[in-house]
Amino acid sequence: MRVKELHHWPTDYAAAVDLQQRLRDRVVIRPLPKPINLVAGTDVSYDRGSDLMHAGVVLMHLPDFQVVETQAASVRVRFPYIPGLLSFREAPAVLEVFRRLHTAPDAVICDGQGIAHMRGIGLASHLGLWLGIPSVGCAKSRLVGEHRDVATPRGRRSSLRYGGRIVGSVVRTRNGVKPLYISPGHLADIPSSVRLVLRCCTRYRLPETTRAAHHLVNEIRRGSTG
Repeated sequence: MRVKELHHWPTDYAAAVDLQQRLRDRVVIRPLPKPINLVAGTDVSYDRGSDLMHAGVVLMHLPDFQVVETQAASVRVRFPYIPGLLSFREAPAVLEVFRRLHTAPDAVICDGQGIAHMRGIGLASHLGLWLGIPSVGCAKSRLVGEHRDVATPRGRRSSLRYGGRIVGSVVRTRNGVKPLYISPGHLADIPSSVRLVLRCCTRYRLPETTRAAHHLVNEIRRGSTG
């Protein structure tokens, strides 16, 4: 997959924040295009006690969730863990994996935030800008914002509000399990992002795409330390 160079990666906090503030106005919020047939899931795993990071992408066909392609890469971490700056730590590795894909996805679901972010540009938004394709943030925990309790049945949701606007949706993807924090990344909006994630959640809390990517990178990590 061809990935155009968007910018150089800063290595310090101030430069990274400045770049986010300049890029956030380029994020486009609009309904996901139809049809969405090929969805990529991404995840990253770290070697404990080292600076090695394993990134993976699994591309699946909907609605049968047949795996079309998997790719992975192991790279050295070059940016510290700082809440709100996860993309500067993980995105370079994930982008390297996308460069290895032979088939471009219609959309990507990221294990991270979209616009539900203190500067409006989380990992999913940043990746979407680099890739030029629709992206959705699907996080297991909240970074910013407030919301009401979510009812227990699958599909129930509550608006996530931050800075005086709605930036995402807190969605129950399985009866009685903890909800997910869904926000559009780029070239997506909240309703269509929620629909895509629910479409990709079958028997489990997480979308099949990101679950598969999670298993992939953990297998690679165990192999590198075994």
